[in-house]
Amino acid sequence: TVRPYEYLTLSWSHTWFSPRVKGLELGEPVIKEDKVHLPFRYKLPWSTPLDYLAIDSNLYTLDAYDGEKFVTFSLRELYSLKFGMELKRGRIQSFASKHGRKGELLSRKYSHRERNRVRDYVHKFVNELLEMYPVTTIAVEKLNKQDMFQEADDKLSKKISRTVWRSIHRVLKYKAPLYGSLVKEVNPHLTSKSCPRCGRISRKVGLFVVRGVVSPWIDNSTHP
Repeated sequence: TVRPYEYLTLSWSHTWFSPRVKGLELGEPVIKEDKVHLPFRYKLPWSTPLDYLAIDSNLYTLDAYDGEKFVTFSLRELYSLKFGMELKRGRIQSFASKHGRKGELLSRKYSHRERNRVRDYVHKFVNELLEMYPVTTIAVEKLNKQDMFQEADDKLSKKISRTVWRSIHRVLKYKAPLYGSLVKEVNPHLTSKSCPRCGRISRKVGLFVVRGVVSPWIDNSTHP
């Protein structure tokens, strides 16, 4: 506790989260028994940005359209990171089952390290995306992995489990205002079959190349 009329001053200038809250306004701290929560506020844009970016989330890529061109953001490095961690976690869990308390501590330590590596990668990925598209309305699909698991076989389910779409979308939503952008979640139904230019639904979806970038949409009636 703090004595009456005495103040406790804490600095977060050299903490791990200081770069993430730079330029934000500190709200009223929430004091718990064993911790203190520091809420930070940022200002939302006064108006909806006119530029837009529509993102289609896939296993290995985020395929986007910015009104002029198609852009593909690769997630293969992150997918490979998750796959390697999955293999290593299996070996650690096997070790933990045979070594009691020591194995349990090792498993917990590795799980914490794994989450940090994935989180750091996601933050760097999102920062690069927002630096490319500041002051932009970004549309992402509101995906539900549980629904996908019900319709997928075992092999595809394992691949889906390694994706981090929700993490990317969540970080995008709270970082976008720092770049003057907004993030809107949309119903994913038919988004992969909808033309990003005219909105027409295509029954036949294939791959074609636009300015050297692979796009999942083609409609010969509206595009040469």
